Order: sequence, then C-alpha cells, then structure tokens
Amino acid sequence: MKARKILVVDDDKIVLESCRRILEAEGYRVFLVESAREAIDLLEEQYIDLMLMDVKMPQQDGVYILDKIREKWSLDIWPELPVLVMSGYPTPATIRELKESGARDFISKPFTPDELLDAITTILKRRENESAGN
Repeated sequence: MKARKILVVDDDKIVLESCRRILEAEGYRVFLVESAREAIDLLEEQYIDLMLMDVKMPQQDGVYILDKIREKWSLDIWPELPVLVMSGYPTPATIRELKESGARDFISKPFTPDELLDAITTILKRRENESAGN
C-alpha cells in the first residue's frame, strides 16, 4: 500500500520536526512547511491525504488556509482534504471560526505522539468510510 501523505503546517521548527519524526516512524510520507502560502503552493502541486496545521502563524493564519481550500473545493478543483487543526490556544471563539471555515478536527498543543497518531488514524478511517459510502 502507498504511504499516506501528510502536510504539516506550523511556523515552529520544533513542532515540524517532532511531527515529522512521529509520522515518518509510522510510515507516512511527510511534507513540512512554515507558512500558509507555502501550504497553498504545495497543495496546488501535490495530492495530500491529510493536513495537520497550526492556527496562529505570522502573515496568514490557519483560517486563511481553510478559506483558500474551501474556495478550491467549491470549484471542484481539489478533492476534500481532511484537516487536523492544532492549537496551543483553543478558545471557543477560535474553534467556532475554524469550524465555520470547514475544520472538523482539533488537537491541543502540547500533544503526545499517541494522541497525534490516534487523531490522524480516526480522521483517515472516517474519510475512507465516507468515500466507501459514496
């Protein structure tokens, strides 16, 4: 089976490297970017199975990424992309804004490797079940 591709978007190099180590150890193919612009550029070039992204980043934040992705979905340019949002500050207002932009899944920083892997496994299984139902 082909390795699932996961895009990790965070402006913190330590978070990026930690996620890379955890995910590659489980056999995922991992792409790391530090900004919303880099994430959009990569998504335009590469099919991704799941995106793990931070909310708070300089210039454009996670909501900006979600809005751009939703724009592409509405035009049927990209298939739906599961997004796992990570935040050190998961306030109700932030979560509400992210949900309005299309986010369904959240994980609070800091998280353990097991918490991350469990969340990703759940999301990918849900996606497979939704695809099978179509």
